[in-house]
Amino acid sequence: MTKIAFVFPGQASQYSGMGLDLYQKFPAAKAVFDEADAALGFPISKTCFEGSEEELRLTVNTQPAILTVSVAAYRVLAGKAPKPDYVAGHSLGEFSALVAAGALSFADAVRLVRDRGRYMQEAVPAGEGAMAAILGLAPALVTEICRRAADGEIVAPANLNAPAQTVISGTAAAVRRAVELASQSGAKRAVMLPVSAPFHSEMMKPAEDRLAVDLQHTTFHDPEFPLVTNVDAEPLTSGEEARAALIRQVRQPVRWEESVRELISLGVSLFVEVGPGRLLSGLIRQIDRSVRVANVEDEESLSAALGKFSREQAVGNES
Repeated sequence: MTKIAFVFPGQASQYSGMGLDLYQKFPAAKAVFDEADAALGFPISKTCFEGSEEELRLTVNTQPAILTVSVAAYRVLAGKAPKPDYVAGHSLGEFSALVAAGALSFADAVRLVRDRGRYMQEAVPAGEGAMAAILGLAPALVTEICRRAADGEIVAPANLNAPAQTVISGTAAAVRRAVELASQSGAKRAVMLPVSAPFHSEMMKPAEDRLAVDLQHTTFHDPEFPLVTNVDAEPLTSGEEARAALIRQVRQPVRWEESVRELISLGVSLFVEVGPGRLLSGLIRQIDRSVRVANVEDEESLSAALGKFSREQAVGNES
């Protein structure tokens, strides 16, 4: 029998207009956008549909926008597809995964991630932190490059995305030194990223402390299906564990490759990316080409994903 994991992104392929197709065509999606607007006290829906790329890339807007689109896509999908066996989310996506699993209310989640974005933005003055993507080098070598580049400052792997894709984070000068060293070490690509803060680095300690207070005052339930977490790359089944993982992930690296491999070891053979874009789908293919991947971000991709569910069930029945 096919095991399915729903995975939720922490960033989008493109930002402007995301979620509009779902909002216009599915009442379940519209209800999510309406709930987000009410919970936040301003129209995040309008920001999603009409906001500029620059506006949407500010993490204080990015985080609630992506969460809202992801949960809207999930609510539409949940009414038409089997329940997943597992869920996981990349960075911010872990909040979406917990909402999908019933561990966290959507209204609480969208308020939390709005504040999470603000805390992250305020943790480091503009221009002092940076992130970069290193392609074509093994994670162990990237870790060594960061050690050499630090020179008393902070730089370390932040997103361990795939066998040959690692994102690093830290002080701007140290990240630039690491990019130069990575290029000299044979990286296919080593590029600075257009982000507004050095996420998943030690520089995020002030944000972690502030978010921890909010999370301690938030109600968590045990998830309806296990969540494989970023920080441990292992499944958890309790709300208290989920709360603790969300606190730790602010400064800890996203162990995405390990998380995907853990899900595969648990028997998952179909991954469905739920939310704006196909970035996770691409990473999963880099990690293991034997698994099947679908995504849901609009009506067209929803139809394609439902077709894959039907084929998987047919194959399962035959076997």
